[in-house]
Order: sequence, then structure tokens, then C-alpha cells
Amino acid sequence: MSIAYQSSSLIGGHETPEARTKLNFLECLRLIERLHRRMLDIVKHRLDAVGMNDINSVQALLIYNIGDHEMTAGDLRNRGYYLGSNVSYNLKKLVETGYIMQERSEHDRRALRIWLSDKGKAVCNLVGELFDENLDMIKERNLFEDEDVTELRNSLRNLESFWSDILRFQG
Repeated sequence: MSIAYQSSSLIGGHETPEARTKLNFLECLRLIERLHRRMLDIVKHRLDAVGMNDINSVQALLIYNIGDHEMTAGDLRNRGYYLGSNVSYNLKKLVETGYIMQERSEHDRRALRIWLSDKGKAVCNLVGELFDENLDMIKERNLFEDEDVTELRNSLRNLESFWSDILRFQG
């Protein structure tokens, strides 16, 4: 999905403040989308470098988000990490390749409990180390101050909350 915007809110050849804000907002949305793809590219590059060719970057990120927790596919969807069909497909593949273990829940036989195998834990550690290395490089290059990262996180959480509220209260 790509977001495009043509500015038609010009006054005397200059953009209005409202038009500039809209352009900046839409650019932020494009950047978020591109940053996510770049992060997946970085993860895939690391997987390839260590010879893990039976897993893709989306699956590695899913493993990282499971971490040392035991949960259901529904838990992953409810946390907002993934779409339903993607979770089911990727979990099936990760079970087949031995990265994830699963068993039926004793309380709800329809639900499958999942957790990482030792092979999955190795991927989780690999991704965690990659993120740590990236954060160290960001700090070394002074790309962000700690306060900048906190402000960015808070702004993105506010936007997520705003859109969640819109969806929740529509209808």
C-alpha cells in the first residue's frame, strides 16, 4: 500500500500550514511503511548470513515477538502483531520446520498453545542481538537521543490509540 497526496492548498504559491501538516503526516505514514520493510530486509540479511534459509524475516519477527511466552495464535492477533491468515500460515510453517512447538489447550480443545523450540529460541536470540547491535550503532552515530525515541514511541502509540478508537466506536 502506497500513500500519495497532491497539494492543492496553495496560497500565493506557498503551501498553507494545514497543507504542510497534511504532507508531513502522509510522509510519516509512508516512512513507517518503508521502515517496516527495511527492518524486515535487515532481519532477512542476518538470517541469510548465518545460513537460515528455511525461515523468512516475517517468521523470524513472529518468533521474536513470541519470545519466552507460551500463547495461542489468537493472542498474537489480539496483541496486534499480525493478521489472522498470516499468523495461521506462518505458525504452520514454523511448526513444520521445528521452530515452534504446539499442543492443544486443556481448557479449550480448539485452541493451540504455542512456544519456541530450542531452534526457535536461537532465532529469537539472533533477532534480539541484531536489534541490540542496531541500537548501539544508532547511539554511536547520535541519530537519536533517548528522549527522541521516547517521544517517537509516545506519538506512534497515540496515533495507534486514535485509530483503534475510531474502529471501535464506528458502527
